[in-house]
Amino acid sequence: MNKQTFLKGTFILIAAGFITKLLGFINRIVMARMIGAEGVGLYMMAVPTMLLLLTLTQLGLPVAIAKLVAEAEAKGEVGKTKKILAVALAITGSLSIVFTTAILALAPLVAQTLLTDARALYPLLAVAPIVPIIAVSSVLRGYFQGRQNMKPTAYSQVLEQVVRISLIAVFTAAFMPYGLEYAAAGAMISAGCGELASLLYMLYLFKSHKPFRLRRQFFSTVKSGRKTASQLLAIALPTTGSRLIGTVALFFEPIVVAQSLALAGVATIVATQQYGLLVGYVMPLLTLPTFITYSLSVSLLPSLSEAAANKQKVLIHHRLEQALRMGLLSGGICVVVLYVFASELTVLMYNAPHAASLLQVMAPFALFLYLQGPLAAALQALDYAKASMVNSFIGAIVKTLAIFALASSPSFGIMGAALAIVTGFVLVTLLHIATLAKTTGFVIHAVPMLKLVLLIVITGYAGMQIDTYLFNGLPYAAKALASIAITCMIYVFGILALKLLSKEELKRLPFIKKFM
Repeated sequence: MNKQTFLKGTFILIAAGFITKLLGFINRIVMARMIGAEGVGLYMMAVPTMLLLLTLTQLGLPVAIAKLVAEAEAKGEVGKTKKILAVALAITGSLSIVFTTAILALAPLVAQTLLTDARALYPLLAVAPIVPIIAVSSVLRGYFQGRQNMKPTAYSQVLEQVVRISLIAVFTAAFMPYGLEYAAAGAMISAGCGELASLLYMLYLFKSHKPFRLRRQFFSTVKSGRKTASQLLAIALPTTGSRLIGTVALFFEPIVVAQSLALAGVATIVATQQYGLLVGYVMPLLTLPTFITYSLSVSLLPSLSEAAANKQKVLIHHRLEQALRMGLLSGGICVVVLYVFASELTVLMYNAPHAASLLQVMAPFALFLYLQGPLAAALQALDYAKASMVNSFIGAIVKTLAIFALASSPSFGIMGAALAIVTGFVLVTLLHIATLAKTTGFVIHAVPMLKLVLLIVITGYAGMQIDTYLFNGLPYAAKALASIAITCMIYVFGILALKLLSKEELKRLPFIKKFM
């Protein structure tokens, strides 16, 4: 399978990410309409536990695999690539058995004591079979990404969402007669089926295009791979430390929120509903552009690793500037749309207008979140994963303390949790930028940043005027879509007018290339 350039690989992932996000939102809408905010809250209470188990199982190996495979490919060391893959599969396979057993044993304790809602037990139990599936998939994705071939990652993401969305209504409807908690577990089972389909597809691609036979002498390859294991873990453990801090913080988030809301006098059922609004409705909208920044991160890591191996400092700075600018440009329009059209989005998607205030408060700060992925990938590629871990740790501690301090106050409640979460966004991103500036001399140029801020402000003002005065004769949904479309067009024209994308970058865009 062919290697792609940095920009081409990024655009492939962005296109697939857009489709995946679109399907994901359909999935969220179906789930919200079928099980409501309370059911979504139960489902989302299990998600942080799943992410924590996946982080512990993967052990940061996908990033390490991508980095080492990229270096081995550059040197033409096919045997080294096989050894990397064999050792990684052995590690993740062993860990997945351990942690799958752990979640089955500890689920009752987590649900009843920590989450304060015993009904969360069933979604937690449904997490167990998902862990080993995603663990193996992530190893294969790391392998393909290391070869700078982003198509398998892109296509498998789309397939996973298609299968999930095809089954979620089936499973939630089938389990609903038994109770809301069973319906939430059904939604989790549909996610597992999607991940299984993605894994089978990745295995098919690997078997069809691998340059070596992995099963031949697999165990002897693993036994002789002590040095390879050390190299993988040297990269993976600091990376895991960084991700582990984030996922541990995410694991404790519903626990701290539930306990804090209880201190504020909020009943258990109401607290579950409010948590569902925040993380099940608002956060998916808020993280919309992360499919772009994730694509940038995936493409950036092997590209920067190769540039660092060749000591190409100018190229490193160019790639960093390129990735951050594209992340800001894509995030800017999302911030505008989420802030200006918060009410329309929450009504049309979830029939939950009371979630709009949370979305409006958090939207302006989301721009910092959109930069975290590329910044963390850059630190990992340049062997500063430990610094990334420290930054994430500081942000997680501050966020968790802020949630407890604000959400436990009756005057803030769930809004306090929202403010604490965005505080974490801002702090971690600023720390990452400071670390890159100190270690590499990378500087964010002021002129493009000022242009971008100006563009966001102008587009936001224009969007408010459009929402107020135009298309008032149209039905609610049509008015919202037309207003958002015009606002987006203004933003795109602003990008071109302010020359925030170079001609060379425009020519590389697949939909522009045809006209140039």
